[in-house]
Amino acid sequence: MRKPLLATLTAVALGAAALVGTTGTAAAAPDRASGATPTAATAAVHPDSTPASVTAASFAGTVALSNCSGSLVRMPNSQATDPGLVMTNGHCLETGFPSAGQVITNQSSTRSFTLLNASGGTAGTLKANKVVYATMTDTDVTLYQLTRTYDQIQQSTGIAPLTLSATRPVQGHAIDVVSGYWKRVYSCSVDGFAYRLKEGQWTWKDAVRYTPECQVIGGTSGSPVIDTTTGQVAAINNTTNERGESCTLDNPCEVNEQGTVTIRKGIGYAQETYGIPACFTTGNKLNLSATGCTLPKPTAVSAR
Repeated sequence: MRKPLLATLTAVALGAAALVGTTGTAAAAPDRASGATPTAATAAVHPDSTPASVTAASFAGTVALSNCSGSLVRMPNSQATDPGLVMTNGHCLETGFPSAGQVITNQSSTRSFTLLNASGGTAGTLKANKVVYATMTDTDVTLYQLTRTYDQIQQSTGIAPLTLSATRPVQGHAIDVVSGYWKRVYSCSVDGFAYRLKEGQWTWKDAVRYTPECQVIGGTSGSPVIDTTTGQVAAINNTTNERGESCTLDNPCEVNEQGTVTIRKGIGYAQETYGIPACFTTGNKLNLSATGCTLPKPTAVSAR
């Protein structure tokens, strides 16, 4: 999982144990690519790599960050009058990668996002007022609360949010990894799941493994992974094993229940998101104590 922006990432990764990917340099014209994904950390950072182009696809509801990709999302029960949410990776957080075990909630933010339309053009600019939740523990996700409601956003831009699925991804299902940063779509299938995925100091649970066609690159970190059967967000793109190393930065390894380590060079991964809706109640309010919510909770030491 590449840090955001190569140079910045390196500094962050070394100095702050920052992990996964960030962004690339200039965004390309919308197209579809079939290829692998660099590690979660990689997916965000290595702007120097360019994916293969295929065909145009819909980018409506995706966003481009300064260093990563993301999406305007809603929970299955979200209402039009609820404040909008933008989802990206935990390692795409503007304040740097959260350390292992760290959970950040309700942190002030003024970050801006470029909202895309179906063809990859700019539909408008979204602004956050806080980081609702961010972590790289068990999963790799940041959720921002926006200054406008879904209805206000749709009225001004014509863009509706993507819906987070509340069910676990299905092995064999076709998926699209849609990068708002690069304006590219990577198409492949869910190959299977990693019981534990380890990269540097971070460990993620039950990660989605891509088939080899999704060759994602730096800047794709935080991209929504769309189940093409349902059209809903099934996961969030976050890393790839780039060099065939074992459990190092940009080289995640799989660890099964018996502790056996498996290395899959060139294979990309995503973090499941189906558990997130249970942690949001009426009004898109985060409630980590809600029934069924399994997201890691902050401690007095880790919370900001």
